[in-house]
Amino acid sequence: MNVLLFGATGMVGQGVLRECLLDPGVQLVESVGRSAGRVNDARYPKLRNLAHPDLLDYADIQTELSGFDACFFCLGVSSSGMTEEAYARVTYDITLAAAETLCRLNPKMTFVYVSGAGTDSSEHGRTMWSRVKGRTENALLRLPFAAYMFRLGVIEPRHGVRSKTASYRVLYTLTKPLLPVLRSIFPNQVLTTEQIGCAMLAVARNGFPNRILESKDIRRAAMELPTVSSISA
Repeated sequence: MNVLLFGATGMVGQGVLRECLLDPGVQLVESVGRSAGRVNDARYPKLRNLAHPDLLDYADIQTELSGFDACFFCLGVSSSGMTEEAYARVTYDITLAAAETLCRLNPKMTFVYVSGAGTDSSEHGRTMWSRVKGRTENALLRLPFAAYMFRLGVIEPRHGVRSKTASYRVLYTLTKPLLPVLRSIFPNQVLTTEQIGCAMLAVARNGFPNRILESKDIRRAAMELPTVSSISA
């Protein structure tokens, strides 16, 4: 399986990248971002980094985006301090620019989009981020390829994965001892980055009954893919 990954430097993207690199059934992982991202590592010859500054226009790199079986779209930003227009530009415009291009180039591709718990499918709710996420989900679901929405809630970073956002890093440092306990008590509410990556790979291979997956569905999908832990993070 050949995989495209957007947002590989974010917390979720780091976890997904790790699982893709560990999975023997993945032949190629192409990480797409504005910068080259992590340097190529000889330990992971199937990793390819593609730097593309304009994430709204892919006309110049279409050949490098062809021949893929799945796209894991983990790119996103916090809505804190942003206007709805600015947040929609990143959340809706960039996502749809990529999805519409990939749908045309890889019509049999599975597209997995990282959304959020509480997303508003009606697009008319009070919360700005949930409206924009809902509009994005709805637009993706109308495209003529297999698109799945991962509505993530509480996430436990594993295997050295760290958030790029300073405030989130502080929060995760403070709550680190509690997250495994919460996950054991509420297994359908708290997901690890490892579970999220495994679930994406499982959905890309096998599909899923629902196009919108809440945390309990993501956990269920992750259980269908054996965890690979023989290679260190």
